[in-house]
Amino acid sequence: MKYRTYIYILMCMLPLCVAAQKKENANSAISRNLELFNDIYKQLDLFYVDSLNADTVIGWGIRSMLRQVDPFTDYFPEEDEDLRQMATGKYAGIGSLIRYHRKEQRAVISEPYEGTPSQLAGVQAGDVILSIDGKDVKGMLTPKVSSMLRGEAGTTFELKVRRGQEEKSFLITRQTIQLPQVPYFGMLSDGQTGYIFLTGFTEGACREVRDALDRLRRQGAKRLVFDLRGNPGGAINEAVDIANLFLPKGKKVVYTRGKMSYTNREYYTATEPMDSVMPLVVLVDGTSASASEIVSGALQDFDRAVIMGSRTYGKGFVQMIREVPYHGSLKLTTSRYYIPSGRCIQAYDYRHLNADGSVGIVPDSLTHLFHTAGGREVRDGGGIKPDVEVKPDSLPTIIYELVESDEFFDYVTNYYHGHPTIPPIGEFRLSDEDYAAFVDSIQTSGFEAGKPCREVLRLMRDIVRREGYQEMVQAELDVLEEKLTNNDVRADLMRFRSKIEPYLCDEIAHRYYYQRGGVQQQLIDDPCIVRALQVLSSNEYKDLLKAVP
Repeated sequence: MKYRTYIYILMCMLPLCVAAQKKENANSAISRNLELFNDIYKQLDLFYVDSLNADTVIGWGIRSMLRQVDPFTDYFPEEDEDLRQMATGKYAGIGSLIRYHRKEQRAVISEPYEGTPSQLAGVQAGDVILSIDGKDVKGMLTPKVSSMLRGEAGTTFELKVRRGQEEKSFLITRQTIQLPQVPYFGMLSDGQTGYIFLTGFTEGACREVRDALDRLRRQGAKRLVFDLRGNPGGAINEAVDIANLFLPKGKKVVYTRGKMSYTNREYYTATEPMDSVMPLVVLVDGTSASASEIVSGALQDFDRAVIMGSRTYGKGFVQMIREVPYHGSLKLTTSRYYIPSGRCIQAYDYRHLNADGSVGIVPDSLTHLFHTAGGREVRDGGGIKPDVEVKPDSLPTIIYELVESDEFFDYVTNYYHGHPTIPPIGEFRLSDEDYAAFVDSIQTSGFEAGKPCREVLRLMRDIVRREGYQEMVQAELDVLEEKLTNNDVRADLMRFRSKIEPYLCDEIAHRYYYQRGGVQQQLIDDPCIVRALQVLSSNEYKDLLKAVP
């Protein structure tokens, strides 16, 4: 009997011993590799033929190490303005987006935000930046120029720009900038449905959504479309508070699980909701991520809203900021989050990278079945799948090339300078004459369509030559190249007018009515809005939230 007891104790201890051995082996591997890394750098520093910059070389080593995990884990070597803006939504600067203009070889103002120092000083989109406090910025890329525009709140500097043929100087005082998380809300065309567009989940997001919802209800909104398309997420607390606007008190919205016990947390709604019965449609797309997925997933799991659009990004990770030596910061993934049904919607498998370093997507066949509070079937992995799928339009490549090109941007700048005003959003349309002028401008600007095709053709020629098939297919490749070279840009611009014009009108609307006007313009003939109004005004809404027997 005594021997059996000993055997039983040994069997119970065996897993613990195995785990301890694995831990010891792991620690040994870590120590061995750190010692190896340290010695290799010392050898390089002592014997390499040229001098090395320690910050650069070690920085490369850190970046390479971080590429082995997920893309959300990142190292910031010192106090970083982008990190602070990421966490709080605030930064000190002038409140403008900038872009690099290839022809000018300079940064230009892409969009001044309404009510910020740049807009109030008179800076306009399209202004070419010449100098900042007397320092010429020609050839500088946008990150460098952006860092020069930012600085301590309250400091004043001279911004010199060129507008057309005229040079202008502005004295601008930097301020703490916090862009609105709800740049636009309003009533939709049926007069009974409110609309809220949320861009992020940084500090104050819930307050802005609450204020917008309150004002919409006072305007008579009986239904709501909550737009999270393009929203990359943010703070988990803001996500929980926003979900709480629509969910009863005491509901578990999300919980996290990580390697360290202190990262395991559960988040519940803490107050009574603003409205737990108003019919609600949440719009999402492939760039809705993180906190957007927590909100949409929680509302789906509690059968509180119809989710509409396309499948979300699938970011099931939670990050926290950890301090590292010498004033650095490490934004580190510490846990996965799970929404009320118990599912984790992480779409990408960063634990098993492909041979080329790319990451694979969890296939639908490996996902697991879960159920909403009302019994509807939902699945983990692959983001939040909408209850109503509205597929985005397929767009010709020329649209992407136009939006990225300086010629498209320059045309809108010239249009703005030539038209002091335009009609209000909803009434503004491009005339046939305006679109013809746009076509003429693009055709004579040197814009070349089909660059990706020509690049693929170039690679194909190279492969064919190396494989020894050049003589066999030379004639066919020459014909293809001739067709691509003689591509009629004017014909393409006219053929795709119905798809190009909305992007053109959106950019023009931004020039006159800033971000809120751009959002309004994009809602015109938006297929998701059309479909949402159909669902909300019929029995389909209730039917979609019922469990299938």
